[in-house]
Amino acid sequence: MQVDFYQLGQTPLEQVIANLAEKLLAQDARLLIVASDETLLARLDRLLWDQGATSFLPHGVAGGADDLRQPILLSTSPDAPNLARNMLIADGEWREAALGYDRAFYLFDDTALDGARMAWKLLSGRDGVDRRFWARDERGRWQEKG
Repeated sequence: MQVDFYQLGQTPLEQVIANLAEKLLAQDARLLIVASDETLLARLDRLLWDQGATSFLPHGVAGGADDLRQPILLSTSPDAPNLARNMLIADGEWREAALGYDRAFYLFDDTALDGARMAWKLLSGRDGVDRRFWARDERGRWQEKG
């Protein structure tokens, strides 16, 4: 399984989530977006609806009757009723449940830097876990750092 660490820096969380979600949908992959803060999930829900007619990202908030049908599901739980094999951690709080997915995206800002370092160390040398660290370069492009 692959864990991609994304250090947000000055990049808005919502922008990174929209970009990653769009790429996964283009691959016919499903995504579970997890955060413990329901206010953050509500903000992400609006963002995904407001992408415009040409880039609407179909999604739902967990707990509805159509969870199974949602290609993108927003949830406070790491369980994926939409059968996603990709998990995106949006709140900077590492969850071990991410290791049960094919791929996890761990997004963090400066306030969650210590937690990200701890998660990076905890995953070091774990069988079957491929870690990748991404940060923006001086031109604003994502570069793999290690």
